[in-house]
Amino acid sequence: MKLVTFRCTAASALIARVEVITIDGLRFKKREGAVSKYKTEQIRNIALAGHAGAGKTLLAEALLEAAGAIRTKGEISRGTTVNDFDAKEKELGHSLDTSLSHLDHDGIHVNLIDTPGYPDFLGRSISILPAVETVAVVVNAQAGVEMSTQRIMDAARKYGLCRMVIINRIDAPDTDLHGVLRAVRDTFGKECLPLNLPAGGGSKVIDCFFELSDEKADFASVEAAHTEMIDQVVEVDEELMEIYLEQGEELTLDQLHDPFEKALRSGHLVPICFTSAETGVGVKQLLNVFEKLMPNPLEGNPPQFLKGEGSKAEPVEVSSDPDAHAVAHVFKVTVDPFVGKLGMFRIHQGTIRQNAQLFIGDARKPFKVAHLLAVQGKDHIEVPKGIPGDIRAVAKIDDIHFDAVLHDSHDEDQYHLRPAATPPPMYGLAIEPTRRGDEQKISEALHKLSAEDPTLVVEHNAAANETVMRGMGELHLRMVLERMKERYNVEVETHPPSIPYRETIRANAEGHYRHKKQTGGAGQFGEVFLRIEPLPRDAGFEFVNKVVGGSIPSQFIPAVEKGVRQLLDEGAVAGYQLQDLKVTVYDGKHHPVDSKEVAFVMAGKKALMKAISNAKPVILEPIVNIEVTAPSDAMGDIAGDLSSRRGRINGNAVKPNGRVQISGQAPLSELSDYQSRLKSMTGGEGVYTMAFSHYDPVPPQTQKQLEAGYQPGAEQD
Repeated sequence: MKLVTFRCTAASALIARVEVITIDGLRFKKREGAVSKYKTEQIRNIALAGHAGAGKTLLAEALLEAAGAIRTKGEISRGTTVNDFDAKEKELGHSLDTSLSHLDHDGIHVNLIDTPGYPDFLGRSISILPAVETVAVVVNAQAGVEMSTQRIMDAARKYGLCRMVIINRIDAPDTDLHGVLRAVRDTFGKECLPLNLPAGGGSKVIDCFFELSDEKADFASVEAAHTEMIDQVVEVDEELMEIYLEQGEELTLDQLHDPFEKALRSGHLVPICFTSAETGVGVKQLLNVFEKLMPNPLEGNPPQFLKGEGSKAEPVEVSSDPDAHAVAHVFKVTVDPFVGKLGMFRIHQGTIRQNAQLFIGDARKPFKVAHLLAVQGKDHIEVPKGIPGDIRAVAKIDDIHFDAVLHDSHDEDQYHLRPAATPPPMYGLAIEPTRRGDEQKISEALHKLSAEDPTLVVEHNAAANETVMRGMGELHLRMVLERMKERYNVEVETHPPSIPYRETIRANAEGHYRHKKQTGGAGQFGEVFLRIEPLPRDAGFEFVNKVVGGSIPSQFIPAVEKGVRQLLDEGAVAGYQLQDLKVTVYDGKHHPVDSKEVAFVMAGKKALMKAISNAKPVILEPIVNIEVTAPSDAMGDIAGDLSSRRGRINGNAVKPNGRVQISGQAPLSELSDYQSRLKSMTGGEGVYTMAFSHYDPVPPQTQKQLEAGYQPGAEQD
């Protein structure tokens, strides 16, 4: 069978003159003369994702060079790539953050987002998913399917994005490409099918979809791969399947286009391409696949926008109409000490032009788009407008923040995206200033760094009186500390943070307290009766007022709740936050002269404390899911070590290249030194990830120790 090929004839972007200028300290390029003339249907938004070392950054270079966006391909060893422009990235030779570049090829405009591959930066990779229709997962042909590869693939699937796999470095020595293809299909499913196959020992690729060739691939049959691909595509279109199977007609690309897109959107098809970013093998074919097969913004699964907050939020439709109100989503923010904030956003609806007025979320005051920018690595190119599907940026807007929705009408107030499921940061470091008086500088630096990193959380533990920053791992937080020093000239000392234990109750109980204080003049009086009951785990807190007859006047009920919430924050038995309980205030007494808000705050707090002491209080500890990938011969040591840490093994899976993946659960308190321990057990070849799972009661002996070490602050009655 021979497929009839077609070619998009729309004009590609034209640039008459590019001038480098600087305004207010911001360096960017200004286009003059002709401007980009592409339409929404000609845009392709693609994220290059995968494990560290897969070759994503070099593949982006090869794509940019093949399309003429850059003259020569940069080199990672020399620090000359478009996307790894940060000084620390050049030093390490690995991406540490997401970066954006773009190219124009045969009538299409491709926005490429290069993502970091280290597990510590997985959250940054996931956070940009709302900006793209397609996630191209890059696999290192020498290493096969690795840990981050699986996690980003799962995240893209859960977010409803179209996926493809790029097996890169096909010409590297000691590769088993047939084995890698089998591993991809075994790991991600039989819906993963090759669009081309390697030939000549990885020196070229042979098309299996557009037009069949008589050339022989290094393994498998080109014709069989072609037939399997067509069979997979027509399965989503009964009418086309009938034409194909019963009438025996040849199918054209026009006939296959819509079912191919449908198969991509539904996850029924995950195409595979082979490339070598180093030599350029398969790169032009990959551009051809982007052009003819990958979805444009009108064809992909759009992200879900909601209006309203919490349980009242309702889905709303955001169209790709260029004449509708503008709606855009900020998926990345960088903070530069010299130029301020740079907010990158994907336009989902309407057209945004220079000098437009945009609102940030529910803000009542708009900001003016003085300079609308397209981003090419470290360069910012001024452009006159952005249409639906475009990715643009604005600089020096202090209020812009990650995950904000930009819009030009109050009709879109309260719009927000259903959040991408970024993994919660679990690895923490408590920090203290090295120099006295640096507290404010540290606070400002952390505020700016957390503004550009959705997986960096800074919290203050009042009970322990410590500031804790939490991230995805040791490398992640080490990079944060180095940037604090380099960018903001602040240094800190670090130590392991206190474990975020929680308190709760296991039984119903009642509490009563009368607060009475006489000081010669007007006194203080308030009396509260309340009952408490446990709620399901992670249900939070519920406050109910069932006072009747005015025994506690309505104006004092908020004071009672305030006292209750104070104890929730301070803890009752060991100084940790209380959770998962319901408090019902049902009676009390007041004095017409002496009753004051402060009296009912104290009465509510003390009544709750007495009730908790009779409600079988228990301390909860965080339990995390842990996934370890290591050489197979270390499996016994790893399993034994986790068991000694009160861990539980849930399963294991054999991975390519003599590796095994062990999954289980363990208390967070037992894993503070796990990184060094795993390194010792595996000779530095083991890696692991943690993600919060749930809270469980601590062992009785641990509870006694925590209660014994608790020293509540003195409180006046």
